[in-house]
Amino acid sequence: MKLLAVVALIILVLMAVRAVAFAGAVPKIGQSAPDFNLLDAKSQSHSLTDYAGKWLVLYFYPKDDTPGCTKEACSFRDDLFQLDRLGAKVVGVSVDDAGSHARFAQKYHLPFPLLADKDGKVADSYGALTNLGIIKIAKRYTFLIDPTGNIAKIYLSVDTSRHSQEIIDDLKQLSAP
Repeated sequence: MKLLAVVALIILVLMAVRAVAFAGAVPKIGQSAPDFNLLDAKSQSHSLTDYAGKWLVLYFYPKDDTPGCTKEACSFRDDLFQLDRLGAKVVGVSVDDAGSHARFAQKYHLPFPLLADKDGKVADSYGALTNLGIIKIAKRYTFLIDPTGNIAKIYLSVDTSRHSQEIIDDLKQLSAP
């Protein structure tokens, strides 16, 4: 029995190492943002080109209706007026399905789209996917994409309690003449 547990643990570790080894690379500041075409909770399609001419806060998050993800989403909701005044749109992405997004958005009155990346391909193209074989989870990464479609700022270590304000401060700095 003990041997079986050790073998199972080794297999899990090898799967994790393999998944990390093949994870997509995080795009670099100044590069064109990877394109996407995903459905939201209302089955409306969203792509990067839909946001051309505007700043885009593209944030990846692990799971609908969990404490950290809820705090982050509600902070964006509460700061949406300020973000909008700065010419920015907010879009959330996770590997949850559209039904889960719809329940999450309705429960917390989230006025911005949550996109369903069920196969994790978009998260992977941004280097924001943890792929453990049978389990895929988006990492809590945010990309601030400029009006021309280039990555302006990358947030790989997010404090959900102050992240929205951090983006507002960065947008003010990046938009200043």
